[in-house]
Amino acid sequence: MSTTDPARPRSAGHLVVAQLEREGVQRVYGVPGESYLDVLDGLHDSSVTTVVTRHEGGAGFMALAEGRLTGLPGVAMVTRGPGAANAFIAVHTAHQDATPLVLFVGLIPVADRGREAFQEFDLTAWFGSTAKAVVTLDDPAAAARVVSDAVRLARSGRPGPVVVGLPEDVIRLSAGGADTVEPRALPSGRPDADALARALARVDRAERPVVVVGGENWTDADGAALAAWAAARDIPVLADFRAYDAVPHRLDGADSPYAGSLGYGRSDAAAALLDDADLALFVGACRTDVLSDGYTRGGRAETVVVLPGEPLGHSGRLDQHLVADPAGFVAALAEAGGAPVRHDPGRLAGARDAHTAFSTPVAAADDGGFVDLTAAMGVLREELDDDAVITYGAGNHAVWPARYLEHRSARSLLAPRNGAMGMGIPAAVAASLVRPGRQVVSVAGDGCFLMNGQEIATAIGYGAVFTAIVVDNGVFATIREHQERHYPGRPSGTHLTNPDFAALARSYGGYGETVTATADFRGALRRALESGLPAVLHVRQDPAVRAPGAY
Repeated sequence: MSTTDPARPRSAGHLVVAQLEREGVQRVYGVPGESYLDVLDGLHDSSVTTVVTRHEGGAGFMALAEGRLTGLPGVAMVTRGPGAANAFIAVHTAHQDATPLVLFVGLIPVADRGREAFQEFDLTAWFGSTAKAVVTLDDPAAAARVVSDAVRLARSGRPGPVVVGLPEDVIRLSAGGADTVEPRALPSGRPDADALARALARVDRAERPVVVVGGENWTDADGAALAAWAAARDIPVLADFRAYDAVPHRLDGADSPYAGSLGYGRSDAAAALLDDADLALFVGACRTDVLSDGYTRGGRAETVVVLPGEPLGHSGRLDQHLVADPAGFVAALAEAGGAPVRHDPGRLAGARDAHTAFSTPVAAADDGGFVDLTAAMGVLREELDDDAVITYGAGNHAVWPARYLEHRSARSLLAPRNGAMGMGIPAAVAASLVRPGRQVVSVAGDGCFLMNGQEIATAIGYGAVFTAIVVDNGVFATIREHQERHYPGRPSGTHLTNPDFAALARSYGGYGETVTATADFRGALRRALESGLPAVLHVRQDPAVRAPGAY
C-alpha cells in the first residue's frame, strides 16, 4: 500500500493512488508529465506498477487491453494538451468497443484556466461526446470518491471510458484528512425471471433461431455453458465482429455450435444464417453497422437483445431487451431448467460444416517466392497453445487470423472493433504483463506495426514476451483494395517504405528474423516462441494479395 508521512497530511494526488489500490488496480500505463507529478510521487511507494510507455496511444491501448482481459477498467495516465490528444484513440476505441477504461489527464492550474495557458484545452469539449463521463477533480478532499465513481461507471451498464482531469495544483493540496472509500459493488447482472421466461418461449417457438454473441466479460465457463445450451437445442452460434473468443470454437467431448463470425471478413454462409433466421438472440451484442453489413442483414427477424446497458447502435427490429450481462444470463439459463426444445439438427450440422470449410487453411499451390499467409495461419493453428492470446490492429492482415485461428478460451482476442490501427503491439505487451506465462502472438500489418511498434521498448523494460508476425507487403492494403475497386489503375497515397523489421526488433534487444519463404515459417515461429524475448518475424507477402484465396 502507499506510504504516508504521518506528520504530513495526505495530498489529493496520493489519495488518488490509494483509491486505485483499493479498487484492485494492479497497473497504470502512461507517459509522465509535469501536470500530474504528485500522482507519480504517490505511485513511487505504491503496490500499483507504473508501466512507462513510449507514446500515449500505446499507453491507452495497453490500458484498454487490460480492461478487456480482466473486466476491471484499465488505467492510463497522460499529461494535458498533446498527451491527451495522443490518448484519444484509445478512448474512442473503448467507447465503440464497450471496454472499461479510465484515463487520467493532468491539467493546468486552476488559476490559469481560460487564459490560453501552455497546453491548455477543454477536457469536456474534447472527450464529452465519446466518454461515458468527463469529470475534473476540483476538490482535493473528493479525490477518493471521484476515482471510485470513475472505476464503477467504467464497468457498469454498457462498459466504456471515463476521463478524469487532475489539475496540477489541486492534486498537490491536502486532502484534509479524507480517506479512501469502499468500492461499490455493481448491481446484479441477472435478467428478470419473467422476462427471461418470455424470451425463452420466443426461442422455443422459432423455427430457425440463431444466437449472436459479443461484447465483454465472457469467461471460459460462461462461453462453454452458452455453447452447450445452444447445442442442446440445435441452434447455431455466430460471433460479432472481433468477438470471436466469446464462446469456444470447440467443446470438450462434443461439437461446438459455433458457426463463424459476422462483419468484415465473414463467410457468405454466416451472413446467410443471419438473413434466414426467424429469431435472433443477441447476447452481449446487438445488430450494429459492421455486424449487419451496413444495416442490411437480419433486421426483420424477431429479436431479443441481452445487454447490461442500452442497446446503442442497434438497428432493425427489437422485440425484447433483457438487462443482463453474459454471466448473469448464462446463470439464469441454468436455473431455468426444463427440457430443451430441439430445432433442426441438419441446419446446425450444415452451418458447422460450412464454417469448417471456410476456416480451414488451404495453402496456395505456388507461393510465388513470398510467404503464403494462409499456410502460415495453418502453422499457427498447430503450434499455438489452446489459451494463446491473439492480438492485432486494423488492416487486411487481420483478415487471416480472424478467419483461420481458433479460439478455445475466453479473453484470448485483443483487437479493436472500431478499426483503430496500432493496437496490436501495445495489446501484446499488456497481455504478457496481465497473463504471464501464456503465449501471446500479434499479427501486424506493416502500416499498423509502425504506429506503435516502439512499444517493444516497453516490453523489454518490463519483461513482456510476445511474438509479432509483421506482414510486409509495402502498402496500406485495405485502402489500396478500395482504390483498385473504385479507382482502378490510379493508386494514390497508399505506398509504404519499410525498414528491416527484424533488425529493428534486435535493436531493442528482442529477437528478429526475416521469413521470405512459406517453408521456412514453422521453424522461424518456433525459434521466436522459444526465444523468451519480444520477437518479430518479418514476413514478406506478395504485394498483390489482398485477402485469403486471392492468388
